[in-house]
Amino acid sequence: MDRLEAHIRTIPNFPKPGIQFKDITPLVKNPAMLRLAVHQLIHPFLGEKLTAVVGMEARGFIFGSLAAWELGVGFIPLRKPGKLPYDVQSISYDLEYGSTGLEVHIDALDVNDRVLLIDDLIATGGTAAASCELIEKLGAGIAGCAFVVELDELKGRDKLAKYRIHTLIHY
Repeated sequence: MDRLEAHIRTIPNFPKPGIQFKDITPLVKNPAMLRLAVHQLIHPFLGEKLTAVVGMEARGFIFGSLAAWELGVGFIPLRKPGKLPYDVQSISYDLEYGSTGLEVHIDALDVNDRVLLIDDLIATGGTAAASCELIEKLGAGIAGCAFVVELDELKGRDKLAKYRIHTLIHY
């Protein structure tokens, strides 16, 4: 994972003072590192009978869609409110600085689906926990959650205690 970590840049004081933003742009720019990251994200789940990969807007779309391609399954996007054109299932959740929500088409998943949730980063775990709740509202099962980066001191993993979690790089 040291090779991947070397391609993640830290931006101090972004988006606000005191935050050390982990920028994945150099990683996704490098084809070999992007491929390595995707393969490492899915590796522990290769034996699962997955039917889809779910990714959250926006950076989860990058890794999630590539993971779905590699696994030969569909990709389900979780979008910010008001972005999907069909009937949706919604969830609202709190962030450290406000609240937001996610939506998914009501027919995107059902009880026959077993999914892998993928995002670039887990911090406080609010978005990932809300995503899992939204997936389960549609009846689907969650095989696990995979992240490129985990900010350990924020303990986001605690909100996902009932799920299998795989992270490539810990800070």
